[in-house]
Amino acid sequence: MSNQSYDVVVIGGGPGGYVAAIRCAQLGMKTACVEKRDALGGTCLNVGCIPSKALLQASEHYDAAGQHFADMGIKVGSLKLDLDGMMGHKDSVVDANTKGIEFLFKKNKVDWLKGWGSIPEKGKVSVKSEKGKETLYDAKHIIIATGSDVVSLPGIDIDEKRIVSSTGALKLDKVPKSMVVIGGGVIGLEMGTVWQRLGAKVTVVEYLDKILPTMDGEVSKSMLKVLGSQGMEFKLGSKVLSAKTSAKDVTLEIEPAKGGDKENLKADVVLVAIGRKPYMDGLGLEKLGVALTERGQIETDAHFKTSVDGIYAIGDCIVGPMLAHKAEEDGVALAEMLDGQKPHVNYDIVPSVVYTWPEVASSGKTEEQLKADGVAYKSGKFPFSANGRARAMGMTDGFVKVLACKKTDRVLGVHIIGPNAGEMIHEVVTIMEFGGAAEDIARICHAHPTLSEAVKEAALAVDGRPIHM
Repeated sequence: MSNQSYDVVVIGGGPGGYVAAIRCAQLGMKTACVEKRDALGGTCLNVGCIPSKALLQASEHYDAAGQHFADMGIKVGSLKLDLDGMMGHKDSVVDANTKGIEFLFKKNKVDWLKGWGSIPEKGKVSVKSEKGKETLYDAKHIIIATGSDVVSLPGIDIDEKRIVSSTGALKLDKVPKSMVVIGGGVIGLEMGTVWQRLGAKVTVVEYLDKILPTMDGEVSKSMLKVLGSQGMEFKLGSKVLSAKTSAKDVTLEIEPAKGGDKENLKADVVLVAIGRKPYMDGLGLEKLGVALTERGQIETDAHFKTSVDGIYAIGDCIVGPMLAHKAEEDGVALAEMLDGQKPHVNYDIVPSVVYTWPEVASSGKTEEQLKADGVAYKSGKFPFSANGRARAMGMTDGFVKVLACKKTDRVLGVHIIGPNAGEMIHEVVTIMEFGGAAEDIARICHAHPTLSEAVKEAALAVDGRPIHM
């Protein structure tokens, strides 16, 4: 028999799940969230976004002290890495964030049901504790927010020691002399950057002929040059055939993606970062008859409804970019729909950020997409080498590119490589959300000297009238 009844039970305590739970509770619904981990926050806060950014920031400071401070007249003497201390910083950041969510649950009266969640039948959620005790709960609405898991390659076993996923890459107890990263996407480049800054020789093996394949082509080419100048090596258009692990290293057998001579590549550590897949193990969806897409995602309508009444899904386990902030927007929108409201999420302009240095940020359409769609557009670009603040910071790599409709001047996309690109992108995202034009950005007074002036100049360049270039 059910111990307790809820208006909403969310399965999964990651960004989509915990945000959905909090918003439901704010709207007066009796809400619980099922999470199997000892800490809330899901992959993002525990073994993803937050710990990786803590290491990226720390390694960036280390690299700056060793490589760039002298250019500004700062001499630091002998530089020494305290990896244990850096990992301690990372862990403390994670702990503070996860405890913050616990506080928010208590503040908003969200019950945390600790254990593994499943859906034995419509309107019921089963929670099994670590000790095996199973409790059944009634739920008017069930939200699946179980996130995603790492994808591996056939025949390559991730042991989180020599061959690691992003989770293992966050916990290495020493800096490897060499690391091979399989996958030239966001996760691979970010984690590769961390260990390269700390002293590893990093080689990226990518099946396609470019890195960051979903981003604007010019951005991809420019980042390849920038990261190459930092010492990262690339084997593009290459596929991994096998991996042999010894006590000392890993030997990968690779060949050109289009066929050709095989070669061996050795490394102390191999990071597998070829993508992520929806995680729905043990939920019981097949028995319930919940429909899935061809790619194994949960099929939903525009209101996040699955094929089974009363069951909804959000975040990484449904169609759309696997991004924490996208999952959060899903969660808020669904909560408000359950409350009878009519929220809107513009998925066309969800920003994407790569936290290398320089950072990469993108929103809206790429040039390749506009050309494929037959859209007439204008492009305006401004380099950070012509920006006063960037020069003062000694960070002149990169540019801002604004794409606008040739007829209406409406901003269709923006792509940035440069310092703090992840912060700067939101000015243009806001303009795009309100259907604004490049001229609108160009007419806004930007403080001087700031990096954001490059956005204004790129918008001016759309009309062929940048001032400082």
